[in-house]
Amino acid sequence: MSLLQRLRTVLFYLLLSSSSLIWCIFAVGLVPFISFERRYHLAIRSWCRLAIWLAKVVVGIDYRIHGLENIPSQRCVILAKHQSTWETFFLSGLFEPLSQVVKRELLFVPCFGWALATLKPIAIDRDNPKTALRQLARLGQQRLDKGCWVLIFPEGTRIPVGQTGKFSRGGAALAVNAGLPVLPVAHNAGRFWPKQGWAKYPGRIDVIIGEPMYADGEGPRAIADLNQRAEAWINARVAELETAATPI
Repeated sequence: MSLLQRLRTVLFYLLLSSSSLIWCIFAVGLVPFISFERRYHLAIRSWCRLAIWLAKVVVGIDYRIHGLENIPSQRCVILAKHQSTWETFFLSGLFEPLSQVVKRELLFVPCFGWALATLKPIAIDRDNPKTALRQLARLGQQRLDKGCWVLIFPEGTRIPVGQTGKFSRGGAALAVNAGLPVLPVAHNAGRFWPKQGWAKYPGRIDVIIGEPMYADGEGPRAIADLNQRAEAWINARVAELETAATPI
């Protein structure tokens, strides 16, 4: 990475961290006065779009979206590839209001955790998988009933470019039990915003939104089948993007 790109990356982090402090104060301060939907629009959506804009303008990370026409009118469960922090910002700015699965420990971070709690995330205990699945089922259903999109990264953590992780069935189970589809999302954000380190590389991220996938029936077999189809589609699209990519 060139010296100029290093300087741009440092500037990006300075601007993003400064904006995050303002966002935290704003998000917490709005709680007593307006609804969650309005608060999400004014605070969360705006800040996430600002982060994506800063990434584009300061470090040169642009993006292109394929499949916007596939987004259903009814809010449902989003299953997305997880390679970086970029897609967390992007998807939170694209879908509103949105509730996503996060580690419970994040809520304990001073200031940031307090603001995060106002977003009605699905905070789970990842050290206890069985408890986490019950939390996802209960809180996820509550968020869907309230008209929220539910964002789940089924691999559970950020996966480096060129690798795949095991897909948890929690998202598929939530969709099947709610009688809703899953919306698969693939991308190659990890090429430009890697999981490891602080480096950011200029380039264009491709985001592919697939057609909603519905379960064929109910029960464990239907859940497993839906999860496998979503996993296969996402991994195939990501592989295509990596094959077509030019070296950084």
